[in-house]
Amino acid sequence: MARVIDPCALLVLLVACSALAASAARDGPGGARQLWGGDGGRGRKVGARTEVRHVEENREVQDLGRYSVAEHNRRQREEEGGRGRLEFDRVVSAQRQVVAGIKYYLRVAAADDRVFDAVVVIKPWLQSRALLRFAPADVE
Repeated sequence: MARVIDPCALLVLLVACSALAASAARDGPGGARQLWGGDGGRGRKVGARTEVRHVEENREVQDLGRYSVAEHNRRQREEEGGRGRLEFDRVVSAQRQVVAGIKYYLRVAAADDRVFDAVVVIKPWLQSRALLRFAPADVE
């Protein structure tokens, strides 16, 4: 029986390949060498974290921040009986890393002016997302 590839998985693969090609083209003639370590390891690494630009306007990132706070609140209810419910304000910064899915490192501001660091992994082809970490940020 022939196996059908999920359209979401194909889309993720296509986007990842396009991003890699665009990055190499943007870096100029030596861009491909940088991606694959031809410069002694000083260039950009495949699988490294990259900054997400314009996070305030990025709907996907803001939705992931909202999800991380909701999931944190749900876990708090289960573990501690619901003390200290947080209210989402916005994601103030984010980084993205391609792993077995896409891992987002988020700096989330709560409505009470506290700031938290959250790590969320999404796997679009499985239509899943998981909160891996949610903790107060080390704000300088």
